Amino acid sequence: MKHRILGLGGLVVVFLGVVLGRQVFFTVDEPDQVIITQFGEYKRTIREPGLATKVPFIQLVNRFDRRILSSDAPKAEYLTQDKKRLVADPVTRWRIDNPLLFFKTVRDESGARARLDDLVFSELRREVASHTFDVVIGPKRETIMDNVARTAREKAREFGIEVVDVRIKRADLPQEVQMSVYQRMQAEREREAKRYRSEGEEESAKLRAETDKEKTILLATAQQRASQLRGEGDGAATRIYAEAYGQDPEFYGFTRSLQAYEKFMGTRSTLLLPADSDLFRYLGTPGGANR
Repeated sequence: MKHRILGLGGLVVVFLGVVLGRQVFFTVDEPDQVIITQFGEYKRTIREPGLATKVPFIQLVNRFDRRILSSDAPKAEYLTQDKKRLVADPVTRWRIDNPLLFFKTVRDESGARARLDDLVFSELRREVASHTFDVVIGPKRETIMDNVARTAREKAREFGIEVVDVRIKRADLPQEVQMSVYQRMQAEREREAKRYRSEGEEESAKLRAETDKEKTILLATAQQRASQLRGEGDGAATRIYAEAYGQDPEFYGFTRSLQAYEKFMGTRSTLLLPADSDLFRYLGTPGGANR
């Protein structure tokens, strides 16, 4: 009986030792930073990883992540300088820089995200309102977001938070505005297409006119050259005939008669001529004297 009581007492001591040990010793992980509080009052901060101690039962361990965290704000509408609406959902990357100040002001990550979302929304609304729609969605968008991040970073320090970056995941137009923009873009594309077709038809007509003009000039030049060549040929033939007639009138007459025979004998037409016609002069004797 005595041994049983001693054994039971030993188990109780071990159990109490384990419980007490868990209350006294705790581990600080690599990504953590710890604040020890006693009855809600701050006692100390532990940033180094490893084994640490605290007063059992009356001191609490408050852990805070030292890594970069993210806060995705819900979509909201923003009004630009030219009174155009823009729907955007910013995302903020941040870290806990001062865990004590963080603990005193926002308590935990949920409270920090609520504060940051309100802060970023306010700064982004102010920045968007000072620029036109084209600037906000254009190449200066990065500059605008850098301004938002810089201002938010300055104001977030009072919560023990360091804002690393602020970016917009997606920026859209409101649904009713999207349809209006789409219709306007479609109308612009149709106007451009119509203008291109008109310019193409005008260019085509111009090319056809130039081609017809060149064709007319070429034909006129060719006809002029052909007439010139025919005139030169007729002149040369006349000159040759005249020279031939002057040298041998009888041979010239014989040649011209042969040309006449060739013209009318090559056809199937019937030609009625008197027997003493000059055309039959050379059809008699070889000398053509017998008429």
